[in-house]
Amino acid sequence: MKIRIKFSKQGPVRFIGHLDVMRYFQKAVRRAGIDIRYSEGFSPHQIMSFAAPLSVGLVSNGEYMDIETHSAMPPGQMADALNACGAEGIRVLSCRVLKDSAKNAMSQVAAADYTFWFKEGRGPESAKERTDFYEEFCAFCARPVIEITKQAKKGEKTVDIKPFIYTVSRIENGVFMRLSAGSAANVKPEQVLAAFYASKGMEYPPFAFQIQREELYADAGNDGAHCFIPLEEYGTEGWEAS
Repeated sequence: MKIRIKFSKQGPVRFIGHLDVMRYFQKAVRRAGIDIRYSEGFSPHQIMSFAAPLSVGLVSNGEYMDIETHSAMPPGQMADALNACGAEGIRVLSCRVLKDSAKNAMSQVAAADYTFWFKEGRGPESAKERTDFYEEFCAFCARPVIEITKQAKKGEKTVDIKPFIYTVSRIENGVFMRLSAGSAANVKPEQVLAAFYASKGMEYPPFAFQIQREELYADAGNDGAHCFIPLEEYGTEGWEAS
């Protein structure tokens, strides 16, 4: 049975890396009494995969992992059991049952939502200056071309990331972005911010912003037309899916 688990990562645990998050859930699954499947071979391990590792320092309301189990535990009960033995800052938001034929979350990721805002004491002092900054950033993202320099095997190369910036808009206390994600084309919000600062002849201050991932999507569109679906929606809350 395939289960998709959505969880949030907030507070001090944002400084914990992906491998530690994976170890955390391996222990949490055992403590919660979930009958998880193990791989075969000399060194068996839990069958568990994550959609897209989160960069250290970022917080999130939309992280995903897939597991496989031998027996059925009601999804709501599974979420409660994981939270009961969990650590502060990581909270399971939902458990959904996937069809046996479903692709794993990692292979489905095509886009991600982010919000960002100035950390307290790190940005402009006045609300107007912060608003002006956010609006200037949104105007920058509306440009037809946004180039960044990336390190490739054969040296540095210039890449236009504009086609992979799907949506940018002002929100009450910051900026919302939907960016391309996954193996085909992965754009990070830090790269867009760095490009904006570079356009002003300034160095990007990486510790000035709090970046939060809000959701991860698969793309069900075709012929170049996107149709983004949250990874959570590929599962159901009952066992009828399998």
